[in-house]
Amino acid sequence: MPGKISHSYAFRGSEKPLIGKTIGDMFDEIAEKYPDNDALVSIHQGKRYTYRELQKELNRTAKGFIALGLKKGDRLAIWATNIAEWIITQYATAKAGIIMVNINPAYRTHELEYSLRQSEAQVLLLMDRFKSSDYVKMFYEVCPEAQTSKPGEIHSEKLPFLRTAVLIRGEKQSSMYTWEEVLRMGEEIPDEVLAERQASLDFDDPINIQYTSGTTGFPKGVVLTHHNILNNGYFIGECMKFTEEDRLCIPVPFYHCFGMVLSNMASVTHGTAMVLPAEHFDPVSTLSAVEKERCTAVHGVPTMFVAELEHPDFSKFDLSSLRTGIMAGSPCPIEFMKKVSTLMNMREVVITYGQTESSPGITMSSTDDSLDLRVSTVGKPMPHTEMKIVDPKTGKIVPRGETGEICARGYMIMREYYNNPVATEQCIDEEGWLHTGDLGTLDENDYCKITGRLKDMVIRGGENIYPREIEEFLYTHPAISDVQVIGVPDKKYGEELMAWIKLKNGASANQEEIKAFCKGRIAHFKIPRYIKFVDDFPMTVSGKIQKYKMREDSIKELGLEEAAEMKTA
Repeated sequence: MPGKISHSYAFRGSEKPLIGKTIGDMFDEIAEKYPDNDALVSIHQGKRYTYRELQKELNRTAKGFIALGLKKGDRLAIWATNIAEWIITQYATAKAGIIMVNINPAYRTHELEYSLRQSEAQVLLLMDRFKSSDYVKMFYEVCPEAQTSKPGEIHSEKLPFLRTAVLIRGEKQSSMYTWEEVLRMGEEIPDEVLAERQASLDFDDPINIQYTSGTTGFPKGVVLTHHNILNNGYFIGECMKFTEEDRLCIPVPFYHCFGMVLSNMASVTHGTAMVLPAEHFDPVSTLSAVEKERCTAVHGVPTMFVAELEHPDFSKFDLSSLRTGIMAGSPCPIEFMKKVSTLMNMREVVITYGQTESSPGITMSSTDDSLDLRVSTVGKPMPHTEMKIVDPKTGKIVPRGETGEICARGYMIMREYYNNPVATEQCIDEEGWLHTGDLGTLDENDYCKITGRLKDMVIRGGENIYPREIEEFLYTHPAISDVQVIGVPDKKYGEELMAWIKLKNGASANQEEIKAFCKGRIAHFKIPRYIKFVDDFPMTVSGKIQKYKMREDSIKELGLEEAAEMKTA
């Protein structure tokens, strides 16, 4: 029809069908296909498994979990850093139909208690310590009854479901099983018991609870199924053109969907090797692992790539084996993408956009996309995914190119928030659309751009301003390493713009210079009124910038409490 406005709706089909299998069955299929391929290399632990060896280890562990009395649908929580046992637990629970609950290793007593209680976990796997964190001590603070109980016989008022604690490593505790003891218990269980359990599972069964790092309020437990995670991981791997020849370096945390799905599941569905450089991100360990293990891919959030590129020893490492990888977790500055593509040899680096509630990938760029498309958009909807951009006020689909809230629908949408029907209803509408809370646009070729968070949009004197646009402009300033733009309250305009700026090593700049740089190049109302130079930004442990925290701090520092109290329509 002539003159018809194209609406912001896209569906991407695929010649490759969705995989209708459980994670355990898929793992066994890959292990049969590539038995002698490296599956898991944990450099910091000195451990190395082929797919056949890893399969054997998973079966022992799955039987161990069954020996602990865990039935299909029971919950086992894991509180640990990036160690081989984490991946083994991920696949062993899937084989035994046990729901694995990911607990962030940065959590402290308050958050640990909340997630154990909210998930109704029966078993907790924990490590002894990492850096200054004493996990055993924190656990006993949360659950003092565990200190005097026998292994498997915890009875706690605060945690009525918890029965068992398993120490993955460290000094033996009289109240806990050790990892080795659980494996030995598994050896007593006949193989047929595990085979029967595995055969009884359905790919729509829930298999994982991940807590979203809520920027406000308590974290919510996202319930994901075999089908969600397996297919999302598979198509992520397809977008990177993964094969059994690839070797992926994984410095991103496993407790987060980036590590667990985009890294681990994308690898396992393709017979790719998973290489763990360290327990926790470290730029030198990552670069060294790539060189030593001839990795073809590496994952990271933007801050990780910055730390690698800006490390004084960066040029000493041979990264010639690299081809691809993912930069995700928070918006990726265009300048960094270009550097990663050239200086790190990652010519086929891609971006994924999504959230835990979507298992997590919604859109992804492709290795075939031009660098320009890969740095300026987050790609197209992933295969088998529907996407639309709606006006947040009316819920109506906006025309192509206009900003609105990103909504997605398809196999990857979570089952629910665990034990939280009200929050589930607020997030997924009656038609099955996930409302992401992110703002974006869709162009005529289905490429999506993220323009900010619904909550981050700044309205200054009636003008809608998207911080991302100003951030991208400020990245072109030669002295700026990183920048975040927020809105702060203002009596006259309702809101004013503020930029938090991190300068490059050795660079200098002042507020007047930054404002002069903006003048005449962006609209006057987009020039930040306030500028603050910082060394770091407040972040969640998964690398997401906490803009609400920046706003709170700025209101105090600038004395804007009165303006903040003003009621707006």
